Amino acid sequence: MTSFQRKTGLGKGLSALLDDNETVNSAPKPSVENIPATPQVGSISHIKLVDIETNPYQPRTEFDQVALDELSESIKVQGLIQPITVRKNGDKYQLISGERRFRASKLAGLTEIPAYIRTADNQQMLEMALIENIQRENLNAIEVALSFQQMIDECNLKAEQLGERVGKNRTTVANYLRLLKLPPAIQASIRDNKISMGHARALISVDDEAKQLFIHQEILDKGLSVRKVEELVRGIHHVQVKTPVKQEAVSFEYQKLQNDLASKFATKVKLKVKENGKGAIEIPFVSNEDLNRILELLDW
Repeated sequence: MTSFQRKTGLGKGLSALLDDNETVNSAPKPSVENIPATPQVGSISHIKLVDIETNPYQPRTEFDQVALDELSESIKVQGLIQPITVRKNGDKYQLISGERRFRASKLAGLTEIPAYIRTADNQQMLEMALIENIQRENLNAIEVALSFQQMIDECNLKAEQLGERVGKNRTTVANYLRLLKLPPAIQASIRDNKISMGHARALISVDDEAKQLFIHQEILDKGLSVRKVEELVRGIHHVQVKTPVKQEAVSFEYQKLQNDLASKFATKVKLKVKENGKGAIEIPFVSNEDLNRILELLDW
């Protein structure tokens, strides 16, 4: 692979995967304006939308409705400029790439759509759908990670082989896969772009799930930068949660809550939490005046 190929993205990329053989490689694809009446492999044909099934290997799980509406309006005015790509699947067609265009064409009220018909096995379907989306940089990190894992599982690839397929080095592939080991709540924040990949990489280095969730909440509540999170992670590695003898162990997150409550009420607060999630908060007082003070803070 040349340095130019590396700079342009994903190695051979989608264009190489979309070529069936040397004949198809050398022959130009028919233009949208010159479409044969009978659908043929290697050609662009008008296909009814009702005859097209979505790609079961599509890595994208969410589509921006506003962007779809805008594309739909453009299609109403200009028509569909770039055909979708499909494969024959029995008496139907299965979408390989172009699901946004397919969905927007439906919204625009089209009944037929120009489509490039090619042959592809299931592995190629998965690879092409993934590569198309990564090239356009519109997959979130969790979708990329899930797609990488799916390719490894279904195509029996190693991380290094996968990296070669999608034009990423092994370290990058490994970093994405490690995201899937984070708690679901953190994965959801990555998916929804509430935290960045930089935040996620810092959280991955924390072994304890309770500490991961605590730092995650701190990021959401305080808008911490990646650098601040990295500093917090370095400090947390040295934190020892001490629990007296005959007391139930308190997780890091509950320890922090207990300390915050103690600061609020200006007295020692004890937080007891059982394994089933039930528990109690004990707030001691030393006099009636102290009790009234605490009740006022509770807005009693």
